[in-house]
Amino acid sequence: MNTVTRAQLADAIYAQVGLSRNESAALLEGVLERISASLEAGQAVKLSAFGTFTVRQKAQRVGRNPKTGIEVPISPRRVLSFRASQVLKARINGEAAPADAPDGGDDA
Repeated sequence: MNTVTRAQLADAIYAQVGLSRNESAALLEGVLERISASLEAGQAVKLSAFGTFTVRQKAQRVGRNPKTGIEVPISPRRVLSFRASQVLKARINGEAAPADAPDGGDDA
């Protein structure tokens, strides 16, 4: 399994858009920073034909240490979730994009 890195994404921007390598890296960092800031502020980020990132609040709950069986409290926290669009799901499965999804078909 290969992992796509920031450097590879910046190189793809460089190759396809024609910006310099430094400008491509700065553009990528700017986009990622904007997405991160929006999520940190509690806003959903919807990328058409890709999916939606949302932040959910999870309440405090009781967990159990599987080794000892001792109950431990799990503190409340915010978690990031991603819901893939119908278009992305279809691409991953090698299918045609859904006909009823002209705007990207996000399920959210």
